Amino acid sequence: MSNARLRAIWMGNVATGALGVTARTPLRTSHAYTLYRAERVAAQSDSIVASDLEVVTVTDTSAILTWTTRARDRTGRLRPAPADTEVRFASRGAFRTHYLDSRPTAYHYAEITGLEPGRSYRFEARSAGRVALPAHTRVTRRAGTPESTGIFTTLTPPPGPLLRTIVLANDVHYGERTSGLLVAGLPPGLRHETDEHSEFMLDALLQDVRERDRAADHLILAGDLTDCGALDQSRAVRARLDAWGALGRDYYVCRGNHDAPRDPHRDHWGSVFHGLQQLADYDAAGLRLLALDTTRLRCAGGTITPSQLARLREVLRADPHRPTLVFGHHPVTSYSAVSNPAGPGFVLDRATAAELHGLYRGAPGVFLHHAGHTHRTRVSRPDSDIDVEFLEVGAVKEYPGGYTLLRIHTGGYMANFYKTRSEAARQWSTRTRRQYLGLHPDHALGSFADRNHVVLRDFSGITPATRPGVPLAGH
Repeated sequence: MSNARLRAIWMGNVATGALGVTARTPLRTSHAYTLYRAERVAAQSDSIVASDLEVVTVTDTSAILTWTTRARDRTGRLRPAPADTEVRFASRGAFRTHYLDSRPTAYHYAEITGLEPGRSYRFEARSAGRVALPAHTRVTRRAGTPESTGIFTTLTPPPGPLLRTIVLANDVHYGERTSGLLVAGLPPGLRHETDEHSEFMLDALLQDVRERDRAADHLILAGDLTDCGALDQSRAVRARLDAWGALGRDYYVCRGNHDAPRDPHRDHWGSVFHGLQQLADYDAAGLRLLALDTTRLRCAGGTITPSQLARLREVLRADPHRPTLVFGHHPVTSYSAVSNPAGPGFVLDRATAAELHGLYRGAPGVFLHHAGHTHRTRVSRPDSDIDVEFLEVGAVKEYPGGYTLLRIHTGGYMANFYKTRSEAARQWSTRTRRQYLGLHPDHALGSFADRNHVVLRDFSGITPATRPGVPLAGH
């Protein structure tokens, strides 16, 4: 198929809503008019413009807002412009400053803590006296979003004590030099001036999840750790991860299509991690973690070989009620197949997906299937009536540049997407917003509910994270 035809298909999918974003609903006229007037005033002045407002993360006790400030240069183009970072809450009708960081930056990240669970907060984000407005994207401009209403509501956490915190991440693409390419240089990609964006984005992730306010017990990376599966890339990723923790105890990986060998007789990624189309299973103090290899040689789409499916069936049947988290690079569901821009051929093949649904139906302990590959955050509907969440997580290496924290309590789990916080990561994430002809935010960010939600479930069989996970005997 020609590059022109591929590009036409991709643009057609975007135009018809195949990015999986909910259909547009017009903003209330009064609020839309207010945004319009504010933007016109800002555009006509020489002062700072605050835009790209996103209420990225809302937990039971905290919220994270990000935005960007710019000013026009002598040619009239908007350029990043440092300013202060302020968030105000409305109290008795008046806005009062609740968060203030006077250190100037163009890439604003405000984390507000000490909030009450299940409570609504009316807010206003500001820099240099300017109110930050959402970008011209559907995902934040739709009616009812926190960005369009100026109100967010904290989550109500699941019952019971916190047992452990797991990081779900994917798509590092270590060694990549140009971001945002689909096929043969289309659409035009972006390069960082240091040519090291994948390296510092991975470092930002590893540093972030070790901080006290994230306190991750385990890290899961669901594929595309490298750009092309080369030996030097695989070894470099392994070295960085080993400095963070131990493979199979603190962190877990599976292969993605970018990690697949170009030559089936020389599997560099496999020599550093584990072999092609092999299941890896681990026990983390009562929590079972299963790593699938869904890659196919020289193909973007995914499958699982009969031998690996047989091994998965054997493991699940041995203890079907054990709480189990499965992760593989390729998304599974029919919804994922039709809602991603590249279509059904980009995800797991339909026959294998049906097999997985059948296996999960017979193993009620499976509660979540984590995937990457699409570089978006999305909760997907199962193809059958099974109690499993299928979750795709946005890429580490580009906008929105982050990971999902899964906080498991005895009575359920809370899932929250976080952007990484380093200055370099925030700057690169902001720059890569404009990938794919400026449509990337609508594709990648996901809805507020995709990024922040609670699922009630019985996890009383999992012990608190007092010791690291260890591989099951014999595996």
